[in-house]
Amino acid sequence: MALERLNQVKNALLGSVQPSHNNEIVPSALNPFRCRVPPTLAVNETPLTPISFLLRAAQIYPDSTCLQHPERGYSFTYSQWAMRIANLAHGLAARGVKRGDRVAVICPNVPMILDASQAVPAMGAIVVQVNIRLTKAEIAYILEHSGAVMVLVDSQFAHTVSDAKIPVVIADDTRPAGDAYEALIAEGYKASNGTGFSTIDGIADENMGLALNYTSGTTGRPKGCLTTHRGVYLAALANASECNIRHESVYLWILPAFHASGWTYPYAIPAAMASQVCMRQVGDYTQPWKYFKELGVTTYCAAPTVQIGIVQCPAAERLPQQVIACCAGSAPTAHTIGQLDKLNISITHTYGLTETYGPFTRSYEKDDWPGLEQSEVFRRKARQGQSFLTADEAIVVKTEPDSQGRLVEVQRDGKELGEIVVRGNIVMKEYYNDPEATAKAFAGGYYHSGDLAVIYPDGTISIQDRSKDLIISGGENASSIAIESEVISHPDVSEVAVIARHHDKFGERAMAYVLLSAAGAKKWVDREVELFKELHEHVKPRLPGFARPEWYEVVSELPKTSTGKLQKNVLRQRLKEHEKAKFQ
Repeated sequence: MALERLNQVKNALLGSVQPSHNNEIVPSALNPFRCRVPPTLAVNETPLTPISFLLRAAQIYPDSTCLQHPERGYSFTYSQWAMRIANLAHGLAARGVKRGDRVAVICPNVPMILDASQAVPAMGAIVVQVNIRLTKAEIAYILEHSGAVMVLVDSQFAHTVSDAKIPVVIADDTRPAGDAYEALIAEGYKASNGTGFSTIDGIADENMGLALNYTSGTTGRPKGCLTTHRGVYLAALANASECNIRHESVYLWILPAFHASGWTYPYAIPAAMASQVCMRQVGDYTQPWKYFKELGVTTYCAAPTVQIGIVQCPAAERLPQQVIACCAGSAPTAHTIGQLDKLNISITHTYGLTETYGPFTRSYEKDDWPGLEQSEVFRRKARQGQSFLTADEAIVVKTEPDSQGRLVEVQRDGKELGEIVVRGNIVMKEYYNDPEATAKAFAGGYYHSGDLAVIYPDGTISIQDRSKDLIISGGENASSIAIESEVISHPDVSEVAVIARHHDKFGERAMAYVLLSAAGAKKWVDREVELFKELHEHVKPRLPGFARPEWYEVVSELPKTSTGKLQKNVLRQRLKEHEKAKFQ
């Protein structure tokens, strides 16, 4: 909507909306991009909410493109999108959704999930973004556990909620005539007389829930991480700053927006008043490269396994613009970082969890890096680094508290192993409806990550393993991550996963599951014994004896979660069944 059209809308509404609070500005100043100020607030108090980023962008850059959906051939300016968000919020209210209610959304990376990320919390409800790759039974559990009162679902995934006992609104992102989701938005426009945000009450409590994000549940039932308006606001500002997102930036949705609220990027992008590009699925990686080249993409987020796919895509070539790739989910190898660098894709390596709004630490370039060998720079870049702008310092503590139950920090020598713990602004409020799990996770006044790391004298942390993935061989602790980093440095190896396997003499030894590159697979066809000998010789000078893999197995794929994390629990179960079958 052009600026002139906005003025027409405001003029047409003069006198039609009466102020609901004595301290409200008179209707002649009606602004569809300004919420009503709660009357309980002091003059010097404005609760932090990320919805304010969208409203600010709509006022400063009303005609700038903020959301593109190239696959469907449409886009929205900031003013158009903000009005659409307001109408959706009004539509939900007209259907009976109230403050504090939970509204689920099951959707790939298309506009509806970004709409819901804004509209649901704008009206004071809590958005539940559901993993589209879950089974019908798993989705049913999340809907029941969250107490969702409505589901917004993309037509491709409508079958997953065919038995739902709550209202379901199905959306087709081609926006055909009669589409139920578009009808909901139109209903909101009619119910509000097109008044936009001016008839929506602003947030009075910044610590109220904004989103309920469920963990992957690889070791049991998924837990719901409740985040707040304040936390999302601060995490989004940090992400915009740490990945250098500006008004000129173009963000490509590769990371699933349902994962930890898209690491708060649905809010970081409006905070920077930048543009975002939707993409239903990554596919064969040619589509991201098409957008890199044709749309001038400058920023994206993805796990290391996706970064590998981007590097190996036949369409890959050095880009004229520098692209910043925020990488998290697991540690990228120095090898992968180096390959991306050649394509003019600069890795910003971050670390975080669903419980921390996604990333909360970053590997910061230090003053001594320019004097180091490039390979050493990439190794240091692969560390998890130090805390974000708005996060408290991440610390590493001994796995057992002292005699008085206090957490004790490890030595900052880059050697002593401990657990990463964190507290502060961008830690979840709680596990929803699970006080026991919350108390356990927050023991000692910190959130316990379960990740084992060392910390260097400069405060930089480096994950060595998940506590359950550590390999204890002959009394020595071997990091599966460190082993994987050395195995994957072999030019024929594309991906690798290392787990512990029983060893009669040493208790445990490393077993490596190897995925070869396309060229490597051709080179070593029917020559696995020779390949394993070469891999053994490759890692021999790089790893101590207790950490070298005792066994290798070539696989066609590695089991992963929907967000690209290796599922080592699946490999452990597979190995357990294999070992059991040998003795039957």
